[in-house]
Amino acid sequence: MPDGPRYEDDFYAWTQYQAAVLRTMRRADNRLDREHVAEEIEDLGKSARNAVRSQVVRIIEHLLKLEYSPAVDPRSDWEASVIEARQALADSIGATLQRDAQEVLPLLYARARQLANVRLRKFAENEAAARLPAECPYTLDQIGADDWYPEPAEPD
Repeated sequence: MPDGPRYEDDFYAWTQYQAAVLRTMRRADNRLDREHVAEEIEDLGKSARNAVRSQVVRIIEHLLKLEYSPAVDPRSDWEASVIEARQALADSIGATLQRDAQEVLPLLYARARQLANVRLRKFAENEAAARLPAECPYTLDQIGADDWYPEPAEPD
């Protein structure tokens, strides 16, 4: 069994490890374009990482709208979006990407907050947009939990 992370256990970690291994292989067989193959493998990992980050942003945006918007009609669409994003997140997140999402959660929250702000203001929900917290009010466990939703916030 090869050293390093297993493909089945942590795809992102596997891609980064395999790219590093390819780069250290001796040039005994010059037919392999090691550097480009390594870059492509790394890029696969980055795509998986970006997909996880994108789903976290999508979930946070809709959780914010569910918590702060007084609108009634779009709530089921926001909930459906959260469900879809959580399913996609569960399918693609491993231990390494979980740590990555935790480390960049403030950045991901800032992106989601910006989206929620713009979309709330688009529908003249300026008070709701103004009440969005500056820092992420949700844990990564809450963001990924199948059955967790924030309680609607009381207007000021």
